[in-house]
Amino acid sequence: MLNFTIPASKSISNRLLILRYLYPELKINNLSTAQDTVVLQKALQQINRQDYPVSINTGHAGTAMRFLTALLSTIEGKTFILDGSERMRQRPVKILVEALQKLGADISYIRNEGYPPLKITGKTLTGNEISIAQNVSSQYISALLLIAPQLPKGLTLHLKGKQVSKPYVQMTLSILQRLGIRTGQTANLIKVYPAKSIKAQTLNIEGDWSSASYFYGALAVLRHQPVILTPFEKNSIQGDRKIADFFQLFGIKTDYDNSQKIILTPAKDYQKPEFLSFDLLENPDLAQTLAVTCLTLGIKCRLTGLQTLRIKETDRLSALQTEMQKLGANVTITDNSLEIVSPEITNTNVAIDTYDDHRMAMSFAILQKKYPELIINRPEVVVKSFPGFWKIFKKV
Repeated sequence: MLNFTIPASKSISNRLLILRYLYPELKINNLSTAQDTVVLQKALQQINRQDYPVSINTGHAGTAMRFLTALLSTIEGKTFILDGSERMRQRPVKILVEALQKLGADISYIRNEGYPPLKITGKTLTGNEISIAQNVSSQYISALLLIAPQLPKGLTLHLKGKQVSKPYVQMTLSILQRLGIRTGQTANLIKVYPAKSIKAQTLNIEGDWSSASYFYGALAVLRHQPVILTPFEKNSIQGDRKIADFFQLFGIKTDYDNSQKIILTPAKDYQKPEFLSFDLLENPDLAQTLAVTCLTLGIKCRLTGLQTLRIKETDRLSALQTEMQKLGANVTITDNSLEIVSPEITNTNVAIDTYDDHRMAMSFAILQKKYPELIINRPEVVVKSFPGFWKIFKKV
């Protein structure tokens, strides 16, 4: 039986890094080695430099950009230039910046309004109640929640619109609660109470469910011996644990044991469906895995709830459509959906472009299991979330 250790969740790691900066009493075990997490670690180490202003570049790391925008605005007496890659300069931050400004933050745009780079002069944020749209990116909300307990009066957030990526907001709240920080929540309101300090403690970080999804995809295609993945918790706070439920539709059973292991077993009597439908409003990072798995197996599918995919590392909807059509598939997209109308693959002598997007590379690695002649351009982009991916995945 194959046994693989999956890297720690970068989503949990990045949240804990911000909180450890605010609360040095916090210790972390099994921190992610993903590039996004490494970038955030280095950025946090730069904060106390004496040059003026302090210049911080997050590269392609969107989580670092959003979380640091909030954090740096609270560091009194220091001015920062926060920048990123050319792609990062195309990813909007206006909703987050405006929310912070309403709390009293001093943030201005250096080039184009609504986009990095930003000039941030830290100060005490005296505001404690704002409204924010929740239908664009959950990272805006999480960025605010992470600094909320350090605000003099805490923070009350009124949420407007239909919430996307809800599990990521719940993850942030769960982590705050684990640290002993008091929170409250109703349907459209979140409240975080002030906490100047926390009880000294150590938190262990489990494996990343988004990264595990590619192993589910490979097993659905190959249908060989069971695979063991570690370390995972049955009561995980990660929303992408939903992948275990989704892959029941592909005949993959997930069993849990008491030692942080999950066992993936393909059903022997699996009958492939003609069509599958997935609502991914709460799990958009699973879209590429599910789409490519369906394509590889020749299953028509429709994925909805994908409105955030256009502002990720690339426009993931257009990227998926372009690369799948290279293979001969008929794929249609809207602003929030993707449908594989015809999954017939007529050409595998192609190179898949990855668009500086780690998930493009790892999802099409599933297709490569069936068509090894397929070329994946710039495979090194996986370092963003899973540095050892290719070494491990080839063993499946």
